[in-house]
Amino acid sequence: MQNSITRREAVATAVWLVSARILDARQFSPAQANAPAPSNTSAPTFSTGVKVVNVFANVRDKQGKIVDDLTKDDFTLEEEGRPQTIRYFSRQTDLPLTLGLLVDTSRSERRMLGTERDASQTFLEQVLRPEKDKAFLIHFDKEVELLQDLTSSRVQLEKALDELNRPQWGQNSGSSDNSGSSDPDNQQSGGRGYGGGGRRGGGLVGGTALYDAVYLAAHDLMLKQQGRKALILLTDGEDNSSKVSIAEAISNMQRADTLGYSVRIADQEPAYNPFSGPGMGRHGGWGGGGYGGGPGRGASRNLPDGKKVLQQISKETGGGYFEVSKKKTVSDIYKEIEEELRNQYSIGYTSDRASGEDNQFRTIQLAVRKKGLIVQARAGYYTNSPS
Repeated sequence: MQNSITRREAVATAVWLVSARILDARQFSPAQANAPAPSNTSAPTFSTGVKVVNVFANVRDKQGKIVDDLTKDDFTLEEEGRPQTIRYFSRQTDLPLTLGLLVDTSRSERRMLGTERDASQTFLEQVLRPEKDKAFLIHFDKEVELLQDLTSSRVQLEKALDELNRPQWGQNSGSSDNSGSSDPDNQQSGGRGYGGGGRRGGGLVGGTALYDAVYLAAHDLMLKQQGRKALILLTDGEDNSSKVSIAEAISNMQRADTLGYSVRIADQEPAYNPFSGPGMGRHGGWGGGGYGGGPGRGASRNLPDGKKVLQQISKETGGGYFEVSKKKTVSDIYKEIEEELRNQYSIGYTSDRASGEDNQFRTIQLAVRKKGLIVQARAGYYTNSPS
C-alpha cells in the first residue's frame, strides 16, 4: 500500500513525539531558561539505528525577498543523492535562539569597532527575547577571548560590547595592558582569556585567529545547546594565526548544528601593512588545552582570500554571507539576518540508512519544486553528533 509505513518508522515517529514534548518542556520552561545545559545533548538515537535529522532553512526569491508561505509538499530532500521523506515540518519563529557574536579586533579592523559595537548592541536588543534567547560575545585577534559567556541579560552583553572600546584592542601591547582593570579574569562580564596567560588585547601586529575563534565557539559553547543556533562573524575573513584549519572550524560548526552568518567588513584605507608582523603567538588552548605554540595548520604565507573563506563558512553551515559597503551598512545587514532568523522552516526526517558506529558526514540536498527560489540550508550532518 502506498501510504503504509514500516514498523521501524512507526517506532521512530512515536519516540520522536515523546522526545519532542520533553524537549519543548526544557526549552520553554522559564524556570530553566538559565540552567546549565545537560552534559548529553545528542539528538535521540534509537536502538533500531533511527535518528531524526533536523534542518533549518530559509528560502528567498530572485530579488532576495524572504518566502515564508511554503508547505512541506513544496520541498524535496535528498541525503547522499537518495530521496528522503520529510516527516516533520513547521515554520519556526518562536523556538529559543542561541547566538554567538565573534568580533575581529585585530589591527585590520580597529577603525570599524565603534560601528560594529553600536550595530551589534541594537541587533541584540531587537532579536533577543528575555528569558528565552541567549547570546555570548567573543573577540579575537592573535588570540581568542570570551568577553561574555552565554546569558539572557542584555545589560551584561552591553557591558561586554563596551569593552570593544578599549584602546589596546589590536595594538602591539604586552602582557600588561593599560586598561586600569583590577579584574584580570574579567569576572564582571563573564569573560576569560585563552592563551598568553589570559591577558586582554595583547595581539601582535597582523595576528588574526579567526578559525580558532569559530572552532572554540562551536565546540565549547554551541555543542551543548539545543534549538536554533547561529554564529555571527564580524571580520574581513583573513586568518594568519590559527592552530586549526578552516575545515576543522567548519566541521565543528556542523557537528554543533550551528548556522554561520558572515559579515565581511574591511578597512578600505589601511594605514599599515596588516601582515607586517609575525602574528604567530602561543595560544594556550580553550577548554582544556590541545593548542600548543608554533605555526598553526591554518596559517600560511599565501593567505586565502577572506571573502572566499567567509562564503565557504556560510555556505557549508547553512547561514548567509554579507558585505558591508557604502550602500549596505552593518545595521542593514543585521536587519536581514534578523528577518532570516524569524522566518525559518524546520524540517525533520529519518535517514534511510542506520547511523552506524562511525561519525560519518552525510550530505543533504534540500530544494523546492517552484522555480526561481533559492534555498539556504546546511550542507550535511555528522551521524553521531547532535542534529
